[in-house]
Amino acid sequence: MININQRPPMYDPVAVQPMRDELLYVGFEELTTPEMVDEVVGAKDDKTVLVVINSVCGCAAGSARPSATSALQSSVIPDKFVTVFAGQDRDAVDHMRQNYVANIPPSSPSMFLMKNGEVLFALPRHHIEGRTADELSNLLTHVFAEHCSNTGPSITPEQYEKLVHARACGSKIPLNEAN
Repeated sequence: MININQRPPMYDPVAVQPMRDELLYVGFEELTTPEMVDEVVGAKDDKTVLVVINSVCGCAAGSARPSATSALQSSVIPDKFVTVFAGQDRDAVDHMRQNYVANIPPSSPSMFLMKNGEVLFALPRHHIEGRTADELSNLLTHVFAEHCSNTGPSITPEQYEKLVHARACGSKIPLNEAN
């Protein structure tokens, strides 16, 4: 649901829902407002938080989402995993970028491992492009092993086998007609 004080999504919400669902299925929490970002990402609770800035980009996001979901099936995972959606959760994404990763050029998709509001690891779009989901998952798994202590996986192997990865070219996603 859109808060009247927020900017509306750029893309048709129905068309991008499968891209949201892919992450939600493995346990990601959506942060759709700046307040939600502050509550989770800004918490000073010594918890590790994987933040995925989701995107409609079919090429890079087509590797980013499967790599994030796969990495969360390893034996060591972050305490929390959250997502904001570029072009959709616009105020939340802007807040995340301006207040927590301001020294990193904005890009989507991108991923960050955070702790106490600080970046432990950053994976911007230009490091995602050209890599396979398996390569990225392996990288994330190593990062999790170094910085995290929560026991994985995020869902059972049987559940993970049923996950359907969203595959769509961003240029074919219709704009939000409500704009």
